[in-house]
Parts: sequence; structure tokens; C-alpha cells
Amino acid sequence: MYSAAFIFRPGIYDDEFHRLNKLIDAAANATDGFLGTESWQSADGKTVNATYYWESLDALREFSMNPHHLEAKKQVSRWYDGYHIVISEVLRSYGDNTIEHLTPNDRDEQSS
Repeated sequence: MYSAAFIFRPGIYDDEFHRLNKLIDAAANATDGFLGTESWQSADGKTVNATYYWESLDALREFSMNPHHLEAKKQVSRWYDGYHIVISEVLRSYGDNTIEHLTPNDRDEQSS
């Protein structure tokens, strides 16, 4: 499993942003191997982390080549006041089973 964290500082969103954002969301959901997404915002509200989860690196690569995604990437500075992307392989996920999550919950790792 892989994750792609899109960490950004929101700027000014216009109609073109909203149009592309809907198309990109639909493209992610239509990509075989897309597992879901979650978002977090910093306490001061200035930074957002949208993390997308994928079954494989190939699925993530397929999404990254979507024409709407590529179009939006060319205009990233138009809508964001900065961004950073982190691609990670998810090796382990665990907890007390009280919070549902997109990643597997390995019971034997709870005490680690």
C-alpha cells in the first residue's frame, strides 16, 4: 500500500479550481487501486494535508498521469501559497480498533 500526502497552504480558489478539483476527485475514485483519502488541517488553519491511499505504486502512477491532474499541476501556484508532496509505502498500521482507517490494522503490533 502507498500513500501520497499533498501538503499545502490554500490560496484563492476560483471556478477553474473547483471544476478541475471535481474532475481530479472523480479520476482518483475511478482509478483501479484507489483506496480512499483523508485530510487534516493545522491548528492555525494555514496548512492542509490531503493524503490519498493506493493499493500499489502502479495505481498511484496511473492517477498521476491523468490529464486533469496534469493540467492542475501546471497551475498549482495559481491556487496554492505553497505545497509539498510525500509519497510513502505503508509498512504497518495499528491501533486499538476504535478508529476506522483505510490502512490495515495489525493487532499484533498494538504494543509496539
